[in-house]
Amino acid sequence: MKKLIFTFLLFTAITFTITAQDTTLVEQYCKLIATGKMFSNKFHVSIDFGDVEQKWHKDYRLKDEQTGKLKEFNSIIDALNYMGAQGWTLINAFPMATDGVTVSQIGTSAFHYYFKKLFKRSEIN
Repeated sequence: MKKLIFTFLLFTAITFTITAQDTTLVEQYCKLIATGKMFSNKFHVSIDFGDVEQKWHKDYRLKDEQTGKLKEFNSIIDALNYMGAQGWTLINAFPMATDGVTVSQIGTSAFHYYFKKLFKRSEIN
C-alpha cells in the first residue's frame, strides 16, 4: 500500500512540475508618435517598443498586416483607441520639441504617448 501511495505522489509531483509555467507578469512599455499626413486630417503612427535602433533608420510606422500599406487613423483618438484594443494602457502624453522648434509651435503632430502592458515573462523575447 505504501508503494502505491508513493508512486501516486511521485507521478502527481512530476505532472505538476511539467505543466508549471512562469506566470510572472512583467510591465513592458512603448511610445507612440502621431504624425499628421500632409494636406489631410488623417494620421500615421510610429511605435517604438524599445528595440535596438539600426544604423540605417528603421521604419516604425504601423502598417496594415494584409496589404502592407501604412495604417491610417482618422484622429489621434482613433489611434489611442486602437492601442487600447490591443491591451495597452496610456500612462503619459506630452508634446516634444525637436530641431529648434518650440513647444508652442508643435501642434498636434508631435505629441508623444507612452503606454504600458502586462505580459507573462515567458511571452517576452
